[in-house]
Amino acid sequence: LQFPALPFLLVHVHDVRAGKCRVQNRAIRAATGEAIVCLDDDLVVCPNYVSAVERFFTDFPQFAAMKGRVLPAEDPRRAVGPNWVYLDLPIVDHGDEVVEVAGVLGANMAFRTETLRQVGLFDERLGPGAAGHEEETEMSARLRRNGFRIGYAPQAVAYHEVDPKRANRERFLRVAHERGRCRVMHEAHRLWRVSAACRLAAIRLRAARLLKASPERIMREERRLAVAQGMLDGINARSPSSRLQEGAS
Repeated sequence: LQFPALPFLLVHVHDVRAGKCRVQNRAIRAATGEAIVCLDDDLVVCPNYVSAVERFFTDFPQFAAMKGRVLPAEDPRRAVGPNWVYLDLPIVDHGDEVVEVAGVLGANMAFRTETLRQVGLFDERLGPGAAGHEEETEMSARLRRNGFRIGYAPQAVAYHEVDPKRANRERFLRVAHERGRCRVMHEAHRLWRVSAACRLAAIRLRAARLLKASPERIMREERRLAVAQGMLDGINARSPSSRLQEGAS
């Protein structure tokens, strides 16, 4: 599609099959620029976003990937009410200085194109439309294993939509559980360690409730337990021989 009012060409890549990572990979293969930007569809970028990404990669050649800043488009507490603790927005704010970080975040991230050519594209088993999550976590770990560094770009700002329908405890815990299942798809975890983490998380949650901890603390403990249970379910879904090997490790 060509938009005469814009100083660049936009190409719309459409695919009827589900899978965010698969579609991203298709777009990356077709891209010809020196940097690849990936954004979610429920946010709006700042007016100088593209130039901020360009400056980041120009001024900080030590970084192969960028984690952009993500702020809420409005005050979550005011927009959502008491359930705001279960909103789970992908907010990123590490301050006003460029710093090295451990990983990118799928809502607002960018890469040097040559880096992706070297380490490979996104794992299509993961992400929305597939297993659901963790695609950026897997990519971040792969970048670090290959000696690449990731930087936080405070000027590359995106404002995330605050949707009250997302402030739902059942949805929040389901997503946390899904993240746990995704985690064991791309990371090595021993069965006995995950089982112990589940027991510990359950104890922590019970203690928080007995002590009448703050809603934020209880939310964190609920998420910890849901992720651990998801990891355990993911391991148990594997073949019996795989589970025996993990249990003996």
